[in-house]
Amino acid sequence: MNGPGREGLRIVRLANFVTPASGGLRTALDELGRRYLAAGHEPVLIVPGAAPGDVHTGQGRVITLPGPVLPGSGGYRVLVNRARLRGLLEELRPDRLEVSDRTTLRWTGEWARRARVPAVMVSHETADGVLRTWGVPPAAAGRAADRLNTLSAHAYARIVCTTEWAEREFVRTGVRNVVRAPLGVDLERFRPGLRSTALRTRHLRGQDVLLLLGSRLSAEKRPGRALDALAALRHTGVRAALVVAGDGPLRAELERRARAERLPAEFLGHVRDRDRLALLQASADLCLAPGPAETFGLSALEALACGTPVVASAASALPEVIGPAGLAAADTGRAFAAALRELLDRPEEERRATARARAAHFGWDRSAAAFLAAHDVPQRHGALEVRP
Repeated sequence: MNGPGREGLRIVRLANFVTPASGGLRTALDELGRRYLAAGHEPVLIVPGAAPGDVHTGQGRVITLPGPVLPGSGGYRVLVNRARLRGLLEELRPDRLEVSDRTTLRWTGEWARRARVPAVMVSHETADGVLRTWGVPPAAAGRAADRLNTLSAHAYARIVCTTEWAEREFVRTGVRNVVRAPLGVDLERFRPGLRSTALRTRHLRGQDVLLLLGSRLSAEKRPGRALDALAALRHTGVRAALVVAGDGPLRAELERRARAERLPAEFLGHVRDRDRLALLQASADLCLAPGPAETFGLSALEALACGTPVVASAASALPEVIGPAGLAAADTGRAFAAALRELLDRPEEERRATARARAAHFGWDRSAAAFLAAHDVPQRHGALEVRP
């Protein structure tokens, strides 16, 4: 479907649950789009918003279609007008389709099949993990997830998973069209040299250890576990303070709890400036990643790149990502506190060097090459170099 004068492929990407305050998904879409563009392709991203829009950006063309807010999601919007989206897809005539939503947009896989457009679905979360965080019993969540994953695998040419942990959910049902493509981290923007004594002093407010939670404050992320860990750690005599960089539907509840329990927790809201976020991550002593359904954990990887070790939920994919640069903990405040103390007992220089070394294994160029390979796109040497 290449048009006149176009050598690369038009890769149309669809994503729901993206807002100006989104974290990992929005970052991944931006970074991958920039590298698709640098490789000579034409990325087009379609997302929902409050009003229509069509702009050209550093990640390629971004089209916004009006979509309603999903109730109880804290502002997430979804693409629900199938006729309008189908018409736009037919107008764009993509060479490849990439879908970052395994639920409401799964119908686009069938559209792509009929239009003879190779399509991939990117699994950014596990179905059974999300269902369990919503309170669905494990057995029922597993059955529902297996059915959903089987349908998704039939709908798309390939399923892209970012970790082996995420891949298991599909493999257990016999799905064979799964490929793995890890996400990456900007090792220039996120680096240990950003560590700031002045910033630490400001956020410590007289305490000794600075903890950071960088997460959307919604149920599936389990942000309350950070307060559990802070309380348990302080109970053992560690003078720790917590900074929360993120927003979401649970923020007010978490702030009330912190005040009621007199916990030194500071809520910054969504930190839009990624350079400011990198300063926070480099200046913290330890980062918490309590979400049990995380399939990769981009914020945690950014913290590692800044030299900050991570304590993550043992139920998530993060232990696979952080490796020796952190610890996995059971989903209780006491378990998280014990892991935090164990990391604090390691020499600071050693733990920070280990964190940075681990992050160095993940780069966005490698990630983009893996995603393009999932699209059966031939790679040209040096084509993914992105200049600032």
